[in-house]
Amino acid sequence: MKFSVSRDALLKPLQLVAGVVEKRQTLPVLANVLLQLQGQELSLTGTDLEVEIVGRLPLDEPAEMEGEVTVPARKLLDICRSLPDGAELKFERDGERLVLRSGRSRFQLSTLPASDFPNQDETSAQSRFSISQREIRRLIEATSFAMAQQDVRYYLNGLLLECRPQQLRAVATDGHRLALCDRDAPGLNVEAPIQAIVPRKGVLELARLLEDTDASAEVVLGNNHIRVHSGPFTFTSKLVDGKFPDYERVLPRSTGNEVFADRMALRQAFQRAAILSNEKYRGVRLQLSDGLLQIVANNPEQEEAEEQLMVDYHGSPLEIGFNVGYLLDVTGAIHSEQIRIGLGDANSSALLQQPEEGDSLYVIMPMRL
Repeated sequence: MKFSVSRDALLKPLQLVAGVVEKRQTLPVLANVLLQLQGQELSLTGTDLEVEIVGRLPLDEPAEMEGEVTVPARKLLDICRSLPDGAELKFERDGERLVLRSGRSRFQLSTLPASDFPNQDETSAQSRFSISQREIRRLIEATSFAMAQQDVRYYLNGLLLECRPQQLRAVATDGHRLALCDRDAPGLNVEAPIQAIVPRKGVLELARLLEDTDASAEVVLGNNHIRVHSGPFTFTSKLVDGKFPDYERVLPRSTGNEVFADRMALRQAFQRAAILSNEKYRGVRLQLSDGLLQIVANNPEQEEAEEQLMVDYHGSPLEIGFNVGYLLDVTGAIHSEQIRIGLGDANSSALLQQPEEGDSLYVIMPMRL
């Protein structure tokens, strides 16, 4: 194995791949990145057995000697980062070592056989379709914050992707709130909805890979894997083996009281009130009267914050408590100037969405304060 590559060209795919590699591994080879050299293309693969990322880059000239080998991912990344911009890297296999030369620097990295490196099996596809990277990224950004973390209900520690006819839906919930987003997917031809739960780590890694472009990505959904393939990378993740709860049951059918407010003004009021909220429970009280919203937060130190905001509300007076962190997440995920909050009574969930037809909606359970 012998080839040359510029430091700048190698750094980006190496960063993408190294992100999935865990520092402490049960198998030594899992701390390594797999380098595969064929013709004029170098591919780099990292995996933790749950998520696999393959990054690819073209070489300026054909490799002097093809081959494959695994080297420590973190050390290779640190070496590349420490070399100056525009540096030329020369790699050469020397027995059990990979020698890297750049200018007057020379590094010898230990290797493990490529045959020891695990590879994800090809899976039979339940569904295969193309969608732009921007669309998948929007689905993740609009919903992933509502995923559970280390919940015993393991199926909540991930994101539900639901393939519907000509539409892709993402849903996340931690039992206290729910986020749902729909995006058009003209290439998605399914007769009945197909559901897949992508684990939390897979969702976060995929969000890191996707760019805000119209570049197409091919999505392959198998029985126990999801694969997203776009020019410079291939992402593969195992799916969570479980049944996602019937989320449509928790969507409020009628909310009775509706509040229309300026989204940024509301968000800033929540940010200020949050400063003096209880650090553990993060609760704030919303007090609604005709045309006015009052936000009250207090904490065990007897400190209190009070915010008043003019809103479009014409229902009867209402007081209801919420976790202010959840309200901040939603007001950050919605991008319209105005926000609509649907409320039933003090014990009912709130439904938050754009006033006009939007692509997402959010449900937040109330708190007793």
